[in-house]
Amino acid sequence: MEDLNLPLEGLVVLEMSGLAPVPYCGLILADFGATVIRVDRVVGDSIVSQPIDQLTRGKHSIAINLKHKEGVEVLRSLAKKADVLIDSYRPGVMEKLGLSPESLMSEAPRLIYARLTGFGQTGPYALRAGHDINYIALSGALSVLGRRGQAPLFPSNILGDFASGGMMCALGIMFALYERKSTGRGKLIDSSMMDGAAYLATFIYKLRVGRTGWWDNDRGCNALDSGAHFYEVYETLDHKYISVGAIEGPFYSELLKGMGLAERTDLPDQTDQTQWPRMKQLFKEIFAKKTRDEWEQIFMGTDACVAPVLEMHELTGHPQATARQLVFKGDNGLDVMMAPRLFDVQNTTKLSIQQQQQQQIDQLSTKKLVVEGANTVTVLKKFGFESDDIDRLIESKNMNRTC
Repeated sequence: MEDLNLPLEGLVVLEMSGLAPVPYCGLILADFGATVIRVDRVVGDSIVSQPIDQLTRGKHSIAINLKHKEGVEVLRSLAKKADVLIDSYRPGVMEKLGLSPESLMSEAPRLIYARLTGFGQTGPYALRAGHDINYIALSGALSVLGRRGQAPLFPSNILGDFASGGMMCALGIMFALYERKSTGRGKLIDSSMMDGAAYLATFIYKLRVGRTGWWDNDRGCNALDSGAHFYEVYETLDHKYISVGAIEGPFYSELLKGMGLAERTDLPDQTDQTQWPRMKQLFKEIFAKKTRDEWEQIFMGTDACVAPVLEMHELTGHPQATARQLVFKGDNGLDVMMAPRLFDVQNTTKLSIQQQQQQQIDQLSTKKLVVEGANTVTVLKKFGFESDDIDRLIESKNMNRTC
């Protein structure tokens, strides 16, 4: 079968080791073909372990002691030949190490230096510790998440770390790469999870500020935040859940039909907010009479905007996830397919879309997880270091390797 070319092949990325957002940014780039080298830290005779970082498929690892001058010089040498460096540290840490953007980019003007932090590089919160929940709290996004009369409910760490953090940073890197094609120069990227969460919530912010009537009420009292009966999650007979999102009139009609309410003449207008609590109670009682799978079958093939709430382990058996090959088995056990999917449909000598998708899965399924320091020697050799210099660096504890 013909080899599948990925869009970022040839791109070299240095990922300063960290947790969650930066590894996810690196994973996106690696999945789409980039050579991502995670820079793990050496302390004394040991490499700092990152067992919780499972976002490492297809990456490489080099272990460097950045508290030693020679270790810093090694990273400077790597940066001269790399395309992207992703900084996972708090503002000022790379400067203290002698690895500031100004320093590295003066020697490597094409380098894209991406700094991913919680609150950004400037402002009174810039140097403060924080986690996903704090970043989305300060962005305003957390304030609109949750039910009426209850505290704001954070969506695990998906919104801050991954959407506002890793994904937004990867997007910034793509913008910088595109501009570099015409200017020949890299960019410094200040990617803040607080900023990213606020930007993702632009739609809601504009609705509230503009007083459109769609998001003017308190949390949990609006059409899309659990206030309405037609945009809600309901428990079913088997104590599972079904999601309902019938916003538009035609979809709402399909919903009522499937629920056996189409012939009722006493139902209020869909948009009558005063009746939403009563309608929600009615829906709750009806959905509790059948199992989740029974409801899925009732609404199959309709535009009622109803779908089962799947548990993560159920993805391997659901027909839509199976048709999309959303979850696949690889060398690391079960894994998730990258998104979005890119296909070549213009060149008839290429593979079909189905073949391209299968080849993408085949490539991902064989990618190993990172072992800290496992690629130290290989990476250094590819970057032009001589074997004697590598041995000397390792013996002097400026570097380390996993045997």
